[in-house]
Amino acid sequence: MTVRKAWIVAGSAVAAALSFVLLLVVGVYLVAGNVVGGLSGGARTLAKGAVPAAYQALVQKWGNLCPAINPALLAAQLYQESGFNPKARSPAAAQGIAQFIPGTWATNGIDGDGDGDRDVWDPQDAIPSAASYDCKLASYVKDVPGDPTRNMLASYNAGAYAVIKHGGVPPYKETQNYVKTITTLQESFAAPVSRVDPSKQAAGAIYYAQKKLGTPYLWGGDGSAATKGRFDCSGLTKAAYESVGITLPRVANDQWNAGPHPARNELLPGDLVFFSKDPTNSRVIHHVGIYVGGGYMIDAPRTGAVIRFDPIDTKDYFGATRVTEDGAKALPTGV
Repeated sequence: MTVRKAWIVAGSAVAAALSFVLLLVVGVYLVAGNVVGGLSGGARTLAKGAVPAAYQALVQKWGNLCPAINPALLAAQLYQESGFNPKARSPAAAQGIAQFIPGTWATNGIDGDGDGDRDVWDPQDAIPSAASYDCKLASYVKDVPGDPTRNMLASYNAGAYAVIKHGGVPPYKETQNYVKTITTLQESFAAPVSRVDPSKQAAGAIYYAQKKLGTPYLWGGDGSAATKGRFDCSGLTKAAYESVGITLPRVANDQWNAGPHPARNELLPGDLVFFSKDPTNSRVIHHVGIYVGGGYMIDAPRTGAVIRFDPIDTKDYFGATRVTEDGAKALPTGV
């Protein structure tokens, strides 16, 4: 049997099985309940590789500085602010990995590494300072009713006086969106503590990707007319979820942050599966596919290949993300 014939036979078998998978997926979504929630603060273990290895210990240590924050929340703030870039500089003069403006740094920056200086460009100072500032804000609003973490985040955005005046998160759209964004985004940096809900849109994303089987790969391809309907890996996953109303970032390492991370033995069809040469750093993820069950994904693998089914259990397997609509909306656009 030729390789081509073998592929056609295998592809037909998998495609037939996929119909059952889709029925299974829909059934799972119908019975799934929401078990993820609760207060935002408190100790949370960071998900595998969610924070670059150089900052992992810092975020884990300082993320437990006070009850209003946790390592995943601190990681979410750093990612939202700079994408973990210690050299980030904003048009508003915010500086470093935690994006302190000079006036705030002057009064709230601390010498986190004990070397005798306070350097906003040094993550060893800036990350502890971000945690310290969060906890300081939390202390200002500690007597305000409601969730201390949400009140702290609201203080970060609108000022402690506004939180005190309104008896909680003030009715400002910008502030409410900020609180929701960070508390949602933290789930993509936390190791799940319970079963992760399946996405209701996952079956539709698989259906979209299945229709693209056999399409030639194109680096930078997003399925548009300009790329003649071709895709690269993250272009395919972005288009698949866009077909069901969820907008993902363009590149794979940012798509990693679109939701919580189920373990390998908890994967469900529709989960995004990621691959990296470095198992400690999600920022260097180099490939992504859509899991379809049975240890296989649909992916756009490389130049010269076509969109196809591939096994996920390779030495580069990094982890998975269960895409959520809120998780995708929470992702920053400028990291």
